[in-house]
Amino acid sequence: MASGVKVADEVKQIFNAMKVVKSDDDEKERIRIVVLHIDVEIKVEKIYRQKDLEDVEDVYKFVKNLMLADQCRYFLYDCHFETKEGIKKEELVFMMWAPGTSVLKGRMQYASSKSAIQKTTQGVKHVLEVNDIEDMDIDCFTDRLKQKVSKLEGHAA
Repeated sequence: MASGVKVADEVKQIFNAMKVVKSDDDEKERIRIVVLHIDVEIKVEKIYRQKDLEDVEDVYKFVKNLMLADQCRYFLYDCHFETKEGIKKEELVFMMWAPGTSVLKGRMQYASSKSAIQKTTQGVKHVLEVNDIEDMDIDCFTDRLKQKVSKLEGHAA
């Protein structure tokens, strides 16, 4: 079931910037987290660049804290982790946050609009539906990455 909600051009541009990181790009300007919401169309609510997260001790917990109990949102997250083999990886994660404590109409709107945003974000490595903050438990999250993760955002997993 499609909602007919369109994706703003800005979202498409930001996604393209996130998926193609050039070696000569300024690391501090790199987009790490994008919060998206529906307001007539799917729009950018907030962008967090690497420089915005310099004082953040744990980026993963920061992302988790952006998930409010009463608000549905979409997230694009440039997730950095290390596998148990010692390989450092950076992979894009798309998450639909639709908590059971939010308004039913909002959950339905986000669920029915998900296909529109997924068409825009083709090439995302991981697509997750998150309906409860427990789904963001670090063990549950790393399992969903389908990797043997030893560190997530520099912290033991």
